[in-house]
Amino acid sequence: MEFAFYFSAGVAVAATLGVITGKNPVHALLYLIISLLAVSMVFFSLGAPFAGALEIIVYAGAIMVLFVFVVMMLNLGPASVEQERTWLTPGIWIGPALLSAVLLGQLLYVLFAVPSGATIGHTTVDAKAVGVHLFGPYLLAVELASMLLLAALVAAYHLGRNDIKDATP
Repeated sequence: MEFAFYFSAGVAVAATLGVITGKNPVHALLYLIISLLAVSMVFFSLGAPFAGALEIIVYAGAIMVLFVFVVMMLNLGPASVEQERTWLTPGIWIGPALLSAVLLGQLLYVLFAVPSGATIGHTTVDAKAVGVHLFGPYLLAVELASMLLLAALVAAYHLGRNDIKDATP
């Protein structure tokens, strides 16, 4: 299990470097998703399967939905569709696909080859403990983060919309 932890951490660091050094936002997004999946594997290897599942559902899923919303709000037209086709050539998928395959192999190894309960931290964190800690002393921080995300969404909509009166001369 220690190997799974260090290997996942290495994949997360490599994918994050791909996010930082990527010049294309679509490629950076692909590496960001791989990085988030690798961090969820770190949680799984530490004995926190609920936190790992939340990482996948909330972060990897929410990042994809947010990206789709941004694309829909910008409404760039047919020129951007052709540009995305050139960005997403089959060669671009090699890096993220390879890292995803490695993480999938590691997940299958951890789930089926290692006896259950053999974690690095020797404890398992259940859903109730996460909820008690998240909505107990950190309730204000969680609510402030949600308000900040809501303000960012409203600002993105306001900046991305097309005004009808601006289109007429």
